[in-house]
Amino acid sequence: FRLAPTITEALTRGGSSLAVDGVLLIGEHGKYPLSEGGQIMYPRRRFFDETMEVFRASGRSVPVFSDKHLAWNWADAKWMHDTARELNVPFMAGSSLPCLWRRPAVEMKLDADATEAVVLSYGPLEAYSFHGLEALQCLVERRRGGETGVASVQFLQGPAVWDEMHRGRFSERILQAAVNARENKTRFKKTFIEQVRDPAAYFIEYRDGFKATLIHDAKDGHNEWIVAWAEAGRREIPATVFWTQEARPLGHFAFLLNGIERMIYSGQPTWPVERTLLTTGVLAAAFESRQRGGVRLATPHLAVRYAPTFT
Repeated sequence: FRLAPTITEALTRGGSSLAVDGVLLIGEHGKYPLSEGGQIMYPRRRFFDETMEVFRASGRSVPVFSDKHLAWNWADAKWMHDTARELNVPFMAGSSLPCLWRRPAVEMKLDADATEAVVLSYGPLEAYSFHGLEALQCLVERRRGGETGVASVQFLQGPAVWDEMHRGRFSERILQAAVNARENKTRFKKTFIEQVRDPAAYFIEYRDGFKATLIHDAKDGHNEWIVAWAEAGRREIPATVFWTQEARPLGHFAFLLNGIERMIYSGQPTWPVERTLLTTGVLAAAFESRQRGGVRLATPHLAVRYAPTFT
């Protein structure tokens, strides 16, 4: 690939109109300022906007994939989604997480009567909790009625998270199923609750009554993405690790690239961009709640409806 000084020159290959069959936007690498809420202000909307300018000038569009969450704020993310629709752009986004190997290889049954899920996440709060949200969403979008969106989000941190569990806000049994699914069991000499002393949590209430809790450990040793959930018809609580190959050839990226390639060849998204729109909105709401001292935020703007692609 020839390096180009501008997005326009890259997409036109130095000519006067669009001269590529697909666009990958990786608006991540570099040093960028933080928003008031503490999110990294990646230039994802700017990259997308400059791409759309080329499409408009050329009078045609090609498929676009945007890496990770759509934007650091809801307004930009929604604008990107709506602009892609306006210009008939086949559009996908997200990370490799929904494409990962599941260990064990289980998922939520299609049209499941499911009530609650717990996600374990780790690492840098914004970047890696987004991965946790994607792991959650690619499973729970399969529940009965399909995805209807999120009604509220709340952020809490510290021992208050475990206090909420003891009050019944989320299921200790589902949490324990997720903990039991860990592959790196030898990392902990104590129970998960004793070891993870300063968890961050996203409490997510969906519009249809389903609820999910993301437990994020940034510093106490947990290092896996795991989802567990309650589903009618299954005696045990299903739980699975989203496994990454943390060495070359980093094979988990192959499945993500396969999905992108399929869209570029077919002109049809391999999975719905609305999944990433919703997870982007949940992440932005969690950071706003965090900035405002952990208040519960109603999220009527997250009434995002879609059906899963893979059945």
